[in-house]
Amino acid sequence: MVTAKVLISNTVVKQGKLPPRERILAAARELFYRDGIRAVSVDTVAAAAQTNKMTLYRHFASKDALVSIYLRQLAAEGDSVWETLRQEYPHDPQARLLALLRKVSQFGDECSGRGCALANAAVELAERRHPARKIIETHKRQQRERLVRLCREAGYARPQRLADEIFLLLEGARMSLQSVGRQGPGAHLFAMASELLAAASRRHSKTRAI
Repeated sequence: MVTAKVLISNTVVKQGKLPPRERILAAARELFYRDGIRAVSVDTVAAAAQTNKMTLYRHFASKDALVSIYLRQLAAEGDSVWETLRQEYPHDPQARLLALLRKVSQFGDECSGRGCALANAAVELAERRHPARKIIETHKRQQRERLVRLCREAGYARPQRLADEIFLLLEGARMSLQSVGRQGPGAHLFAMASELLAAASRRHSKTRAI
């Protein structure tokens, strides 16, 4: 659910400041996100990384292996956002939830308009048995489960229902970034999510949602 920010690192690749494996990953990260996984060949990645296909296969057994590591990186970065917020608000789950929503609402300013890299990959990798597909599904499922726990800790009466509503709102906002751009519904994500929280019933009536 939390969108990992895809960094455009071609400048670093061209400067040759990274070892071959990292250059390949940096190039793949940019190209897969910008052009799509299926559209980018191993030769294209190798050329962008200023290396050759033989070197690429020395570090990655196949294109699928490279795609899997790329997606694992994105998932790990998404996980790190949750951990950072947990450390910042260790005893205030409501503040943590609001901070999460603020963070995710900034995704339009932090990417090139291509939306969520993991969601994009899920569309391309339709084969359920694809190893990279399992990485996406596991990550999204874990994000939803974390959101349910967070809503429960924040004292909402129906945490699973609320978490699902927020999850769908966040996923939809990211997809709208591609279809209608940064001025579409995604621009109002935080306001809509805040209203959703304000309307949700709480177990502890003394605590307000916002």
